Amino acid sequence: MHRRRKGLPNWRIVRYADDFVVLVHGTRDDVHTLHEEITDVLAPLGLQLSESKTRIVHMSEAFDFLGFRIQWRRKQGTDKWYVYTFISHRAIRSVKAKIRALTRRTSQQDLEHVLRRLNLIMHGWANCFKHAVAQTVFDMLDNFTWWRVIRMLGERHRWRWKDIRRRFTTPTGQWLPIVAGEIELKRLAAIPIIRYRYRGSKIPNLWGPTPT
Repeated sequence: MHRRRKGLPNWRIVRYADDFVVLVHGTRDDVHTLHEEITDVLAPLGLQLSESKTRIVHMSEAFDFLGFRIQWRRKQGTDKWYVYTFISHRAIRSVKAKIRALTRRTSQQDLEHVLRRLNLIMHGWANCFKHAVAQTVFDMLDNFTWWRVIRMLGERHRWRWKDIRRRFTTPTGQWLPIVAGEIELKRLAAIPIIRYRYRGSKIPNLWGPTPT
């Protein structure tokens, strides 16, 4: 804040293991200068920035970090701008690839095993990303997974659409969950979205003096 009040550029680094992002309040020239300084700092350590991963973008263009897509955009219906955290396309493609691998049409794996593995993979993934703008993605993955399992079962048992409806709907036409033994295919949409809010000033400092 001191530098910003004087009209000087400022920056903040956010790091996880060897991945980091540098947020800069300044001009594009300031960013390029900082990029060169970071390169000079890393060189004596035998490290260098990855050309494929290193990008210089404005917050409104969005950038991916740790599976999240972070973007500054205007809130719908207002003139206010906020930083939103979405799920990156790469993270979505990754979990869909795992779902496809478990639900190939020619698969003969026990259905109970398939559902158990799907629940573990999908819910572990969803609990990581439930702090993002994720509800639409969760709904999409529920639909994607349901169709993958249904098509696998249809191919395995030579079911037609009317056979599927007879087995997976109630007499009133309501769809039933897919169940095998004691395992039910759980819905990601049931996981509550808990949007992250900065609360650094409210987190107690365990290494500071004991409050009186």
